Amino acid sequence: MRWLRRTVVVLIVVLVIVSAIGWRLLAGSRPQTAGSVQARGLAAPVTIERDAGGVPTITARNRADLAWALGFVHGQERFFQMDLQRRNAAGELAALVGKAALKADEDHRRHRFRALAARQLASLPPTQRKWIDAYTQGVNAGLAHLSVRPWEYLLLHSTPQPWTDQDTILTVDAMYLDLDQGGIDTRELDIARLRAVLPRAVADFLLAQAPRWEAPMEGGSAQAVPVPPASTFDLRSHAPSRLALEQGRRAITATDLKNTGVGSNAFAVGGALTGGAALLANDPHLHLRVPNIWYRARMRYPDPANPARMIDLNGVTLPGTPAMVIGSNGHIAWGFTNSAGDWMDWVRVDCAPHDPSRYRTPNGWTPIQRHDEVIHVKGAPDVHFTVADTIWGPIMGTAPDGTPLALAWIAQDPRAVNLDLMALETATTAEQALAIAPSIGVPPQNLVVADARGHIGWSIAGSALPIRAGYDPSQPADWSQPGAGWIGFATPQQDPRIEDPPGARIWTANQRIVSGPALTLIGDGGYDQGARAQQIRDDLRAGGHFIPRDMLYIQLDDRALFLARWQKLLLSVLDASHDRALATLAPFVANWQARAAADSVGYRIVRLFHERVRENALAPFSAMASARWKEFAWPTPAVGEYAVWTLVTRKPAWLLDPKYRDWNALLSDSARQVADELAELPGPLGDQTWGSHNAAQIDNPLSVVLPDWLARLVDMPHDPLPGDNDMPRVLHPAFGASMRMDVQPGNEAHGILEMPGGQSDNPLSPWFGKGHEAWVEGTPTPLLPGPALYHLTLQPDR
Repeated sequence: MRWLRRTVVVLIVVLVIVSAIGWRLLAGSRPQTAGSVQARGLAAPVTIERDAGGVPTITARNRADLAWALGFVHGQERFFQMDLQRRNAAGELAALVGKAALKADEDHRRHRFRALAARQLASLPPTQRKWIDAYTQGVNAGLAHLSVRPWEYLLLHSTPQPWTDQDTILTVDAMYLDLDQGGIDTRELDIARLRAVLPRAVADFLLAQAPRWEAPMEGGSAQAVPVPPASTFDLRSHAPSRLALEQGRRAITATDLKNTGVGSNAFAVGGALTGGAALLANDPHLHLRVPNIWYRARMRYPDPANPARMIDLNGVTLPGTPAMVIGSNGHIAWGFTNSAGDWMDWVRVDCAPHDPSRYRTPNGWTPIQRHDEVIHVKGAPDVHFTVADTIWGPIMGTAPDGTPLALAWIAQDPRAVNLDLMALETATTAEQALAIAPSIGVPPQNLVVADARGHIGWSIAGSALPIRAGYDPSQPADWSQPGAGWIGFATPQQDPRIEDPPGARIWTANQRIVSGPALTLIGDGGYDQGARAQQIRDDLRAGGHFIPRDMLYIQLDDRALFLARWQKLLLSVLDASHDRALATLAPFVANWQARAAADSVGYRIVRLFHERVRENALAPFSAMASARWKEFAWPTPAVGEYAVWTLVTRKPAWLLDPKYRDWNALLSDSARQVADELAELPGPLGDQTWGSHNAAQIDNPLSVVLPDWLARLVDMPHDPLPGDNDMPRVLHPAFGASMRMDVQPGNEAHGILEMPGGQSDNPLSPWFGKGHEAWVEGTPTPLLPGPALYHLTLQPDR
């Protein structure tokens, strides 16, 4: 017993020592928040005051010093996030985390963004170079002033590499990858595959947008595509095998699993609906993680045009860049949603018959450029692979007929990245902001702006909008003939714009916004079907006067208007059935709450029914493509909604999977699949709520390698979440509103800003996780920082 007691004492002492060391290491990587820091590179002192939530108010005497200070706080609190972003764009993740990232590195390295970043950096105006250089100095100073390197590097047994000016360019490239299909247009390839195996009329019917849900701001809805007749195509004589059907169904479910949809919203109302300044709401939806992609800040510096006036910025910054990305300056407020335009095209590479190293261009035969790329892999030998490059872009795909395809993508153009976004900081009217939009070097976005004079506007923010000629951009095309392809880029005068529209309301939600020549310029890169935009539009039209809280309520609208007709259809199926298993679903479906409520069982049932009907109706067509191309996936989850609803309501026998006797049988089988799927889950049916399925997984990227008890310390709580696709409150376990902002410029004191996580990724930080609960509950939290509790001064080191 004496030996046992001594062993227990020793183990306790060891545990205490290990815990103390762990706490010391974690604590050492928390930011310095008080006192003074000697800062080489500053022209004048800068103050950094933080409130209880860790939101800094940075006050500087010039914009370069402000960039330095912002880099300092980013480097202290978000360096690992920044490191992942630059490595992701450059294809250098494997050097940090090992073989698990090798496939992603190979895909991204084909774009050779690091080499491009050097050229883009060299072409920037001197002022922007100065801001980036100051920011880089601040980042590295902030990292150097930590007592211990960020805890993620301790876990990885790695040392953080210094930040460089090129890395700021790569941070924007990472946003291109995030917002534009990961840098490879699989959607367009899969559309081409469907068209290769189906008559054009059938493919067009399956791919058609649903006019019922479109909500453009200019122009009307698209014309309904007719059901192709049996003389064009009859499944009864083209029935795929059981195996092919299963492959086709997997091609649909794979798309649904990997693609959670889109969800960004930006909308505004003019002064006629507020009684004063216009009002902006913005909630960009992105993949959610710890830390959150955005870093809140208030930034103050003298207006270069009028030094007596202070520029006062409130909003969110993107660690890795020196800019206020979304926010308000007291005169204008601005926000973004992904435009969903067509910013990449597949180009057929016609290689010489007897010399595949050469390909045809408008100027004759040209050698394919080959670049040897070396990927460093942690714990393993380097990997060498070759990037085959053309004048249009790298060869990254194969057409349905086997022709190599080069990817033309605006992100590969030198003009695609700059810091013109920062010009919004000093704009004073919506008109000025819209004039800046065509020069902003970011992935093309819907820019929505509101100003203190009551004006509102929309435009496309993006500096590289291609002008197309001589080909169909919806499928791989031959650009080897003169006059075919991208023949230039849009001028500012060609950039589409909407200002102070009738009704004083603007709404964007990744839907088609315009028609005619403007739509020809923007193209279709996979628009959301519009149900969400329509719900926002109708919410705006239902109100006659708005304050920021009203805009937040629209952002939180989780009413299931899109699925309402599917709920009625399911009830009719259940009423006609004598199946006991289906009868158990009926009371939940009847009382489904008509919203994606976390505690609703009925909503989950209706949603599953919609999914299964969609899969069963589309599987025969998907099977024909997946039988030829194992990598085929259904283009997007939104594609096919019009076709499926038309099929189940009009019931053409010739477009029904022959395994079903009629369309009612398909509907009944879909409902039975839902009942069986839910019955296999643990617990009674009443426990299978939407929230139990849609629970938050807002995690640190490294928590997957930690034991559960430790991962819980670095992740956000796994709360049940309301919301879903096709409604303003789009929420999935790891995808949703990366922030919610509602503000009138000049009235920031009543503005709202919510984020799903805190300022710091350090679990010992006093503001780790701050704001998460309010984000889950939709509780308004103020845009402006609270009283200053921490004071830090950066002093020039002369």
